[in-house]
Amino acid sequence: MDRSELVEAVTRKAAGGGDLSDAQVGRVVDAVFGTVAEPGAIAEALKDGRTVTLVGFGSFHHADGEAGLRPGKALNEFVNDQVR
Repeated sequence: MDRSELVEAVTRKAAGGGDLSDAQVGRVVDAVFGTVAEPGAIAEALKDGRTVTLVGFGSFHHADGEAGLRPGKALNEFVNDQVR
């Protein structure tokens, strides 16, 4: 899934909660994940030595010179078809 597919998917998922355009969702995606020209909130937090935790999804962390994602239990269960 590339950025445009992510924006479209999030727009569809959020459609029930109000009228959000692809452009609005795109700005939020860019603010969270960043662009080539501008880092997002996650990148800035990692650079500051902080961990970003999204309960159920996982945590973004910076260790040993590498940024990474440690998946949360809910994400692992969903991806592995273990959702109850």
